[in-house]
Amino acid sequence: MRVGIGRDIHRLVPGRRLIIGGVPVESPRGADAHSDGDALLHAIIDALLGAAALGDIGDRFPDSDPQYKDIDSRKLVCATLDLVKQQGFRVEQVDATVMLEAPKLGPLKQVIAASVAGLLELPRDVVNVKAKTAEGLGEVGQGLAIAAEAVAVLELA
Repeated sequence: MRVGIGRDIHRLVPGRRLIIGGVPVESPRGADAHSDGDALLHAIIDALLGAAALGDIGDRFPDSDPQYKDIDSRKLVCATLDLVKQQGFRVEQVDATVMLEAPKLGPLKQVIAASVAGLLELPRDVVNVKAKTAEGLGEVGQGLAIAAEAVAVLELA
């Protein structure tokens, strides 16, 4: 069994779509990023890569590479899953937390978790997504950023 941890944070800006776990979220601001800025999927990618000892998202999908400009992060998750499988692992579980002051994600947590489970080819009951605010503290609490953390468990296939 292998465990990996991932974390991501993006500034929120007007004029960008907010995507969380591959799900578009109604918001006046979205993540400022080279890709689509899906902080949750980026944290999950890092957790998967970490568990498989395959580096990090910047190693695999650098923001200096124009092919990743505005890319849908779901494609990056699929490519990461392929890398993990090539190393002889299967994903057993993912637990993640999204930190965002607004909009509130409570009603969307199950939809987001189902999206992540589908991307990772997992049953819904082994993917958990939590949503937290920062209660006014820091960049997230001031509504300036979205952050996400994830833990992934891999097992030899």
